Parts: sequence; structure tokens; C-alpha cells
Amino acid sequence: MIDKKHIGKVIADFRTSAPASQLRFFAKATGETRAIYTDEAAARDAGHRGLPLPPTFLFSLELVNPPSGWREELGIRTERILHGEQSFTYHRMAYAGDVLHFRTIITDIYEKRNGALDFVVRETRVTNQDNEHVADIRGVLVQRNG
Repeated sequence: MIDKKHIGKVIADFRTSAPASQLRFFAKATGETRAIYTDEAAARDAGHRGLPLPPTFLFSLELVNPPSGWREELGIRTERILHGEQSFTYHRMAYAGDVLHFRTIITDIYEKRNGALDFVVRETRVTNQDNEHVADIRGVLVQRNG
């Protein structure tokens, strides 16, 4: 069992931004065809101040500065992990060029199947350069034991 003493641990705390070119690439790669995600004039015509971040793009920004060392500290073995769950709760739009602050905390650790599986819940709060709450990202990592 992964030690519950790690609940509350901050495992990432960084700022990053997304250039418009990266947003366009992501939209194309994910099959997003709406012009508001690729054309700044279309985005402004739709009432946006610039290119909005496509849905789930925050996850890819989270990967820009992946937290290091926390898995080892918890005793997690990379070859035994699975991506268990991912969810997003959006509070406001984020746009190309916004400076986004990501702060990730371990919020729960629990086991299932008599210790055969350990679960680590991570929650990330994302705010913009004006300290406005943009989104919450929740991810669950699963470690197979034995």
C-alpha cells in the first residue's frame, strides 16, 4: 500500500503558456474542425478575445512540465502503472498566450481488491495571469501490485 502520508503533497507548481501555433496543431491532431480553434478572426467574431484552448488541451500543457521524483518517493513502479481516470472542470476560457499556473496536489490514496491495486488521486488547479480560476484537472493513477 502506498503510504497515505503523501496526501496533501504538492507534486507540481509551474507556469506555462500556449502559443497560437500549438493550439492550431492540437486542434488539427484531435480532429477539431471549428474555426474558432484555428482562425483568430473567427474566434473574435464568435466573441472570444483570441484563440481559445481546445477541450482537454490543458492536459497536454500539464505534460510540458511533468512533476518529477514524486512517483519514486511514493514507491510507485512505472512498469506497473495504469492511467485510471481523467476529468476536467472548466470555470472560464483560457486563450493563446495566457500565462497559466498549474498546482498539483495528491488528494487521496486508497487501495482496492485487498491491496492488489493502489490508487493515487491528483488534482490540479489552473489559474491565469490574473489569478482567475480557469479549471480543475483530476487524474487517477493505478498501480498493480504483486
